[in-house]
Amino acid sequence: MKTDSFDIDGPLSITPDVYKDDRGDFLETFSERAFIEVGVKSTFVQDNQSRSLKNVLRGLHFQNSPYAQGKLVRVSKGAVLDVIVDFRLDSPTLGRHLKVVLDDIKCQLLWVPPGFAHGFLALEDDTVFNYKCTGYYHKESESGIIWNDPDLAIEWGIKDPIVSSKDQSLPSYRQVS
Repeated sequence: MKTDSFDIDGPLSITPDVYKDDRGDFLETFSERAFIEVGVKSTFVQDNQSRSLKNVLRGLHFQNSPYAQGKLVRVSKGAVLDVIVDFRLDSPTLGRHLKVVLDDIKCQLLWVPPGFAHGFLALEDDTVFNYKCTGYYHKESESGIIWNDPDLAIEWGIKDPIVSSKDQSLPSYRQVS
């Protein structure tokens, strides 16, 4: 397993070893021991999956404290542009974002610590996105930031993504920060 950090402290890109032969391939998508060794010392309590058409944009979502969730995300089919925004009030990188392409070829995972808003754009039809969460979904604590917030200036690579009415009505970064 290979890990890479970013210029924003906390998130990690994790690329597992993929074993390929003439039958296909095999990889370990989660090992508590291996993840503890690379600094992901969280207990996961819930697994989620979404399936999306090409150009569907989901997010940017987060849960407020004390129900903030860490997420270990990956794509099991297709590809996404995954975006996270540092929303930790005491962070020197508050308001900065990272973009990572995740796909089913490289099989990489992204560790998104608690305190980050998260969203993704499906780059292929029938994209399957999986994520392990460190906390349970708590409806009263859910929040988010509008995907096209001008203060964040995230370049999604698309002008008119398919966005739910719920996500279209999310507040601006200034409204929630």
